[in-house]
Order: sequence, then C-alpha cells, then structure tokens
Amino acid sequence: MPAIDVRDLRKNYGEHVALRGISFSVEQGEVVGFLGPNGAGKSTAMKILTGFLSPTGGQAFVGGHEVLSAPVAAQRMLGYLPEHAPIYLDMRVRDFLQYIGKIRGLGRVERARSIDRVADQCGITPRLGQQISALSKGFRQRVGLAQALLHSPPILILDEPTTGLDPNQIVEIRNLIREIGRKRTVILSTHILSEVQATCDRVIIINRGELVADGSTDSVTARTEGGQMLHVVLAPDTVKPDVETVEAGLSALDGVVRVQRTEVSDRTHMGFELLTDGDRREAIFRFATGQGLMLLELAPERTNLEEVFRRLTAA
Repeated sequence: MPAIDVRDLRKNYGEHVALRGISFSVEQGEVVGFLGPNGAGKSTAMKILTGFLSPTGGQAFVGGHEVLSAPVAAQRMLGYLPEHAPIYLDMRVRDFLQYIGKIRGLGRVERARSIDRVADQCGITPRLGQQISALSKGFRQRVGLAQALLHSPPILILDEPTTGLDPNQIVEIRNLIREIGRKRTVILSTHILSEVQATCDRVIIINRGELVADGSTDSVTARTEGGQMLHVVLAPDTVKPDVETVEAGLSALDGVVRVQRTEVSDRTHMGFELLTDGDRREAIFRFATGQGLMLLELAPERTNLEEVFRRLTAA
C-alpha cells in the first residue's frame, strides 16, 4: 500500500482551476521533491493532503485513509511543517513541545520520552529551556520540525523548510531531512532545486495544475525535449572502423532521432551524441559488438534540475 495515493485530484477556486486532475503515489520510505512555480497548485495539493482544504474532485489517501472521509485517521499518519513554522514565540521550547504533545493525545510519560527523542534528533536539546523568540531562525525551524516528529508519524510533509535560512543553516536542515528520510516517507516542497538533487530520491513537478514530470531524480535530469540524449564513445576492437559508416549505422537504429559527432581526446576513438525516443542503450551496445567495436562510454547526458524545471514550467 502506498504511503500517499493521489487519484485524479482537482481543485477549483470559483472559476480559477488550481488542480486539473493530478495523480501520483508515493511509496513508503521515499523522499520526494514536490516542485512547481508559484501558482502551480503544489501548495493546494499539500493542503488537501494535510486536511486543510477539501478537493473539488478526485481522492487522496494518506496511510490508506481517505483524507475527506477519514480526516482524523489520515492526519494521525502525518507530520506537517508549513513554510512558516507553527510556533509560539513567547513559549519555551520544552513547554511548546509539551503543548503539542497534549494536542496529539500523548500521555505524560510518552510525551516526556517523545520530547527527549525529537530534541536529540533535531539537535535542540540544549535549547529546551530557552524561549523560542530568543532562537535563531535555523533553530526555530528545528523546533518546527520537532513538533512535526513528536508523535512519530510515518509520513512527513515539509513545505519550504529552509526558507530564509543562511547557507550553513540550509545544510544543517538538509542533512537532518536526509537522516529523517531513512526511516520515513517525506514530501519536500522547495524552490531551492539543488536541495532537491541533494536530498530526494524522486521528483514530481506540477505546472498550471497539471503533472509535467514524475520520476527518479536521475531520470528527470536526463530528460531532454523530444527524448533522451546519450553520450557514446566507441573504439576499434576487431576492425578499423569508418566513422561515416558507424554514424550511419547508429542513425538507422530504432528509436534514434538524431546523431551528432563529438570530439574525444584520443583520435582513435569516436564520440557521438544520440537523441533517442527512450532508453536505447541495449540496441547501441548490440550494434557496437556486432560491428566489432569496443564500447568505452554509454551514458545519458544530464542537465541540472534547474534547467529541466525551467523548461517544463516555462510560460
């Protein structure tokens, strides 16, 4: 059973359509980057998952519970850190976590153990006696994360958890999220795309209420317009190759859209860039061995996530 299962989810605000029937599932233990430009609908989707909004149509399940018909059961499965941490500045850290523990229905002994656990996990044990207003923004975010973890939820939804932090604080929170993600399902929304590449196993991108990309971080960054770009380097093995013949042979393979020669440092080697309509590595390997060529390199040409995001969400 998926940790999160979204089926044809739609949301209208009057005449404005925020979500246009998106569907995806997140397996247990995945760390997923949930991305989109401002106004794309990602915050709406997260608010539906957490029970703050009702969908216009479709369904969303959290831990097997439908968020509309069983909201309390679904919310018990969740820890949620919104963009602005839900903390009371005039409270001390321990008192605030005690308060959250009572809201979550934790007994006195369980509450004390949970506070010690999340304080250690989030690195705020020395700050438990301090007033929250005296903490840096980085530590306030840690307190917000601690409240989301207090009831040991199997699923975490984090909305812009590093907004407003300095580079050192971002690295600290990123490492903390990566550590937490080893034992929990995490959905992370952020505009810092390098953070997603460093933290997430998978990326979901929505634009104008529609899902435009869903796959592993590697597969999404390997995408190019019209297919996949492969970098190929061949060398003589049993025959002395003719470059034009090899180029023509690669061009004739099923699924190869375009072939372009590239320079390589060793002049006896041949380099090519192939635009393909999908994963055609097996066909290229068979071609090389059939032609008596040694395949030295066969790898997807990768762009960074920022370039892919810009291309998929351009107006």
